[in-house]
Formats: sequence, structure tokens, C-alpha cells
Amino acid sequence: MTTAPVPSSRDLPHPTRGEIRLEGVLHALSDPVRLRIVLELAAEDVALSCSHFDLPVTKSTTTHHFRVLRESGVIRQIYEGTAKMNALRRDDLDGLFPGMLDSLLTAAARQAGRHGES
Repeated sequence: MTTAPVPSSRDLPHPTRGEIRLEGVLHALSDPVRLRIVLELAAEDVALSCSHFDLPVTKSTTTHHFRVLRESGVIRQIYEGTAKMNALRRDDLDGLFPGMLDSLLTAAARQAGRHGES
């Protein structure tokens, strides 16, 4: 038997599915660092802690990038103990914008391959 996580006073605000806007999602994904985060979340297909990501920016900038992704509706963040876990909102994005996420992720992976990025 599994139990749902107990709501915390540290719950973070997220847009509802109906509040997610295409231009907000595209803006969030237009930054290379945020796109890298989303690519990794999509590849792993599980929630990952912020500290899991090895990003070439300061901790405060990393926090900003995760906030932009959360506020645009691209990711969901929840606390598990002291860790802030991040999960891609694939169901919401696919429901609102069919095929968009997969197309963007495929294009980003091809671009990274052409430029030798990881």
C-alpha cells in the first residue's frame, strides 16, 4: 500500500493545467540551461532533486531556472524531506500541446549531437 505525500507548508505554487500558456512554455524552454534540465528530466522519466543537476551556473541562478520552469507549468516541484524534487509535467503539456514536447526534445537532442554537447 502506498500513501500520498502529506501536504507541506512548503508547498510551491504551480499553474493549473488550464493556466499553462504556450508562450510561457516556449519562453521557459528558450534558455539553454532550462532546456538541458528538461532534456534530463525527460530522459530519466522520474523526479530528480535540484542537486542532481550539474549545471554551469551559480546556485541562485539554478534556483531561478527551476522557478521559471515551475511557474510556466513545464515542471512540478515538491519537497521530499529537505530535497526539492522536480518532475516534468508531460501529461499536462502533451494534453495541451500534442506533440510539441517530443518535437522540441528531439530537435534539442539533435542540436546537441551536432554541436558535441551533452
